[in-house]
Amino acid sequence: MTLPAARTPEQRKVDTLHRLEHDVDAWVATAGPGSGEPYMVPLSFLWDGATLLIATAAASVTSRNLDATGKIRLGVGPTRDVILIEGTAQPLRVSEVSTETADAFAAKTGFDPRELTSPYLYFRIRPQRIQAWREVNELKDRELMSGGHWHVP
Repeated sequence: MTLPAARTPEQRKVDTLHRLEHDVDAWVATAGPGSGEPYMVPLSFLWDGATLLIATAAASVTSRNLDATGKIRLGVGPTRDVILIEGTAQPLRVSEVSTETADAFAAKTGFDPRELTSPYLYFRIRPQRIQAWREVNELKDRELMSGGHWHVP
């Protein structure tokens, strides 16, 4: 199998930002605070250019884990064009999200937590580390962000 040429880090950042703007769903991984028990679910997200916004039931394992640890990991895209994001999550009640942001979330994801009778929380995710690669020839330069700062302009 012939691999496509590896992208430059700059091109990977462009591609990553495009995916975050246009993709809708991510695999969201959290862990329990005491046991460290991993938990992963698919959730939709909204990217605002700097942070991601997700929503899940307030009573869910994901909400409980994020409330307790504030740590999250997301996987966006297929295995051979993946973006991995490690970040911190800030819980927000539905009333704490602006109407404009909640409307944008609902329009992008097709899901509006404001319309549900059971309590939901939004979580604002601030990326601290972002990695992106397609094939083995891109593993070397896969880290695009660390410490919340992009490595490339």
